[in-house]
Amino acid sequence: MIEVMMIRVLRTFIAVARVGTFAGAGDDIGLTQAAVSAQMQRLEAELGFCIFDRSGRKARLTTRGRRLVMQVQELLLLYDSLGTKNTRRDFSKPVTLGAIASVQCSMLPEALTLFCNQNPERKIRVIPGLSMDLVNLVDAGDLDMAIVLRPPFPTLSGIHWTALAHEPFRLVVPRYVKGNNVRNILSEYPFVRYDRSSFGGRLVESFLKNNSLLVNDVCELDELEAILKLVCNGVGVALMPHVFSCEKWPTKVRAIDLGPLTFSRDIGLIHRPLSGLNETAKKLAALIINTISYSEGSEPRKSII
Repeated sequence: MIEVMMIRVLRTFIAVARVGTFAGAGDDIGLTQAAVSAQMQRLEAELGFCIFDRSGRKARLTTRGRRLVMQVQELLLLYDSLGTKNTRRDFSKPVTLGAIASVQCSMLPEALTLFCNQNPERKIRVIPGLSMDLVNLVDAGDLDMAIVLRPPFPTLSGIHWTALAHEPFRLVVPRYVKGNNVRNILSEYPFVRYDRSSFGGRLVESFLKNNSLLVNDVCELDELEAILKLVCNGVGVALMPHVFSCEKWPTKVRAIDLGPLTFSRDIGLIHRPLSGLNETAKKLAALIINTISYSEGSEPRKSII
């Protein structure tokens, strides 16, 4: 029998892979950052190789770490099924779909609901991760497809991109902040920064540099929901995208339009050529593309498949 303590460690690993930081994962599962770090050190010791690159601010998965995510998820599925009465459980290979956190919480559930209703015998496994990691997994053939931010570099050879959503950035400020002068607000108030190691954070960094805007960083993180909560709590102001599924901002903040300075992030579906996907994966790709509509005022979907 698998050691129960190790199962807990594996669940912590999945939380870190999903959130991208030890502290954020700890908040999600009720552990301190130190406890999460200790568990990940134990896991690496058991495996005999590094699963995280700790050279930056985030706990970025190594190549072996990215592949481990899917193995661990499969193991946890098998563990959770132990003792069930369903002895005819179908363990056929599921469609593997990578997705960034903001997509999992917003636009993806509707497409998954339709797929599950139309294909009750088929399985989907959603793999969490950052855009760069998910792009690499699709390129390596470890994922059938992924919903990610458009990379700031040309699409890899053999990887196809279909645009799904176009999300303009806004300057989001606490209600007590007066005025709409973007330059004055960014120079006067603490800045909650979208992590520069992410595709979205690079867009923010380019915007600030191109417009010679200086900010006073107070915190830097990748999770949009966490950034928004910090602004709601009055910690600072932030440049963040108007997420496709979010019709209204929380009452504790207001969003300032950047006008002619507006920049955006593009979300899309990436995968290898359709000829390399099985019929189930093709059905899921079609449902995702047809279900996730563009936000108002954006350009129509353009597929290069």
